[in-house]
Amino acid sequence: MRSFFCRSADHAVSRRGFLGATAAVGAAAFADMTGLNVLSSPALAGELKKKQKRVILLWLAGGASQLETWDPKPGASTGGPFRSIATDVPGLHISELMPQMAKRMNTTAVIRGLNTRNGDHGSGAKIMMRGRADVGGVRYPDLGAVLAREMGRADSKVPDYVTFYTQTEGRGFAPGDSGFLGARFAPMELTTNNTPEFIRKLDGVSELDHQQRADLRELLGKQFAAGRQSDTLGSHTQAYQRVRGIMASEKLFDVTQEPQKVRDKYGPTQFGEQCLIARRLVEAGVPFVRVARAWWDSHGQNFETHQEMVPELDHVMATLIDDLKDRGLQDDVMVLTLAEFGRTPGINASLGRDHFASAWSMTMTGGGAKGGAVWGKTDAKGDKVIDQEVNAGTLFATIYECLGIKHDKNYYVGSRPIPLVDPGFEPIAELVG
Repeated sequence: MRSFFCRSADHAVSRRGFLGATAAVGAAAFADMTGLNVLSSPALAGELKKKQKRVILLWLAGGASQLETWDPKPGASTGGPFRSIATDVPGLHISELMPQMAKRMNTTAVIRGLNTRNGDHGSGAKIMMRGRADVGGVRYPDLGAVLAREMGRADSKVPDYVTFYTQTEGRGFAPGDSGFLGARFAPMELTTNNTPEFIRKLDGVSELDHQQRADLRELLGKQFAAGRQSDTLGSHTQAYQRVRGIMASEKLFDVTQEPQKVRDKYGPTQFGEQCLIARRLVEAGVPFVRVARAWWDSHGQNFETHQEMVPELDHVMATLIDDLKDRGLQDDVMVLTLAEFGRTPGINASLGRDHFASAWSMTMTGGGAKGGAVWGKTDAKGDKVIDQEVNAGTLFATIYECLGIKHDKNYYVGSRPIPLVDPGFEPIAELVG
């Protein structure tokens, strides 16, 4: 079949490594549970709800079209064949391809005025994972790493930051990156299946051997660290110290632990199963999970592509929102939809839409975001933002504010202060619940 997708060199498959770092179940509680079965402990789940917010990012890799999702333009020359439909928020219409989310927009804040000024897959994706571009020799941490640091716990035995990216398109655009925060907050990246590789002890290694090897590594590490001061060294040591806890979290990635009726609600697709695992992870205390759904880069056959993919997004996202609500987690877990950019209003000769970063959309649901809110307005054709424009810095300041994180705080690289969000960007108060 002929492919109409972007031929960018960045689409080459990137097989990144695995080990990372992690965030949220206390050591005492962990010790009392068999196989880290936190999901069966209402008391612990209640404590997590009180103490910590978490985020699930639905990463629409390649760039989903805002005109076929959150900002339709029916009747315009750029509008395409799909109608808009009313939602449960008076005056708010979204694409007819999203009937389930149309019933749940009172839970969701929509930003329709994104102008991020970068239509390149690689650099655009990095900006939308970090809120800014790397400058001055500083490698900034991405959203997952920041939230792992801010919302994780030092004694946590579950991963701080997990990213599912099992499809090949765009995997190298925005790999998880802890930047100057170091290995302690690096992601656990799943690129081949839904279960972490190398998380199990080898059958030929006894429990005693495993413990003795860990003890030896710790001894050698202490000898090496003696007389040395290094943030990097300390970060790697912290990551290694948590290996056994991460190994015990394997069941969290196993959807067969869920009742069949719950699995049926999410559906049999890979995206649905990964979102179910994401719910299991955040319920166990993982601060940040990214689920990437690729193949949105529709330079050709845009409408066929979105007619197939948007209903899947609609169904899975609505199911996830309902599931979180049923479990009392809607105020504590934020669900984001985000990509590197949107799609052009103009329709090309291949009936596709190209890269477009000047006027596109994203959503925030729960976790401190104001449901039913709409921010930003584009013109009749969707060519430009005509009211309440938002850039990446403002968006990230808003996300942090919703989560209770001070957007104007500083990190430090040596003695150099590094602001969490570039100076001058403020959160959108109207989107903070």
